[in-house]
Amino acid sequence: MDETLIAGVVVAVAVVAAAVLLAFFRKSGARDTSAFAELEAKFDQIDGTLKGHGGQLTAILSAQSQASGELSRTLNERLTQGLESIQTSVRAIGEKLDRDVAAMEKSAVEGREALRNLVEQKLDASTTKHAEAATALRTELTQNFDKTSNLISQTLRQLGADQQERLNEFSARIGELTKQQADGQEKLRQTVEARLDLLRTENSKKLDEMRQTVDEKLQSTLEKRLGESFNTVSEQLKRVHEGLGEMQNLATGVGDLKRVLTNVKTRGTWAEVQLGMLLEDYLTPDQFVENAAMNPSSSERVEFAIRLPARDGDGSHIFLPIDSKFPREDYERLVLASEAADIAGVEAAAVALENSIRNSAKTISEKYINPPHTTDFAFLFLPTEGLFAEVLRRPGFLEKLQRDYRVNVAGPTTLSSMLSAFQMGFRSMAIQQRSGDVWKVLGAVRTEFGKHGEVLRKLKNQLATAANSVDALDKRTGIMSKRLKGVEALPSDTSVTLLGLVGPAYDEPDDEEEAEE
Repeated sequence: MDETLIAGVVVAVAVVAAAVLLAFFRKSGARDTSAFAELEAKFDQIDGTLKGHGGQLTAILSAQSQASGELSRTLNERLTQGLESIQTSVRAIGEKLDRDVAAMEKSAVEGREALRNLVEQKLDASTTKHAEAATALRTELTQNFDKTSNLISQTLRQLGADQQERLNEFSARIGELTKQQADGQEKLRQTVEARLDLLRTENSKKLDEMRQTVDEKLQSTLEKRLGESFNTVSEQLKRVHEGLGEMQNLATGVGDLKRVLTNVKTRGTWAEVQLGMLLEDYLTPDQFVENAAMNPSSSERVEFAIRLPARDGDGSHIFLPIDSKFPREDYERLVLASEAADIAGVEAAAVALENSIRNSAKTISEKYINPPHTTDFAFLFLPTEGLFAEVLRRPGFLEKLQRDYRVNVAGPTTLSSMLSAFQMGFRSMAIQQRSGDVWKVLGAVRTEFGKHGEVLRKLKNQLATAANSVDALDKRTGIMSKRLKGVEALPSDTSVTLLGLVGPAYDEPDDEEEAEE
């Protein structure tokens, strides 16, 4: 047990020494490797010494163990002495270690300072060398830049001179070309103006001839058309005069109107006469037919029918039936009941009037509407505005007649408006037909004008040939005159008689003309 304690103490002392050394080196940061190696060597020496002492202690302990327990006090004394010796050795070793560490730290500081000074010297030398090299490089670059700038300036001056020379040559060339172009344009302008003047003169002549021809054609056409129009107007005026005479005859019989209206047949005749007068006022006799048969297989005839042109445009026509009705008794009963404020009488008279008008519309639809000879609708004429207004007051009654029987109800004013529209349509159609004739005449004029142009071109060619012949003859005459200039000329009368010429003699040329020749 004592041996184990002693060994533990020795190991503890060694560990403490190692820890102290390790802590010291950690604080110093292991500043110098050589000093560290020296410390390791010393540590190994101490370790060896400790091991040697440990061995001696082990031998002593072994001897003491073998001697006996009696020697324990002596062993304790020796152990105490050994421990004191060990402690003294350890203290000596610690002091030596402190001195060595201090010396090593001082040596490390001195080495670090020397190293810093050396590094600073090296850095200063390197900085100086780099500054000198940069200065030399800057000087060389400046010299190279100056040389390059001089070379570029010289090259630019040379290029500018060459460019200026080329620009001068180009400007001279452009000026010459501009002058040539201006001369050419002036010649071209003169030529074009001469040609345009010639064309303008020829066109003026041709236009005058064309205008004269067209005026002649138009004058003859207008005279013909005006003559026909005057004849038509004269005939229409004659018919109007006849109509006025008939109206005067009718005016003389207005006083007998009441007597006429007392008879049912006479009332129907009066409504028919009024319808005929309206048709005669707005339409020509060839535009409507009286007592016209709407169905070739039936003997029924409508009072009047307006002749309308068919859509196929082949000159055929269809009829628009118009029949007149005058239910005087029903209308008078309705008026009297209204004046008497008899509501029941008004309703009964209104129903009777509606039935009468409905029956008349049904009769017209069954007898007179016969497509395609007629239109698919017809008109029922009521001769008085009051009667028409009363029928018009019936809600939906006129629409029902149009829908069920295809019959339209019209009063004097309504029928007049419709006939006026027909009149305008007939006039428009006549104008279209006349305009077609005018276009035909213009087409014929255009055809003749084309032939006239061909004749003018032929005449132009012939005149050009004659002009060439005259020019050739003039040249030959000039040559002959020069040849005969030395021959004495005879008097005009004598030359005519001698040569047997017939007709007036040529005019003698003026002195100025002879001088020019």
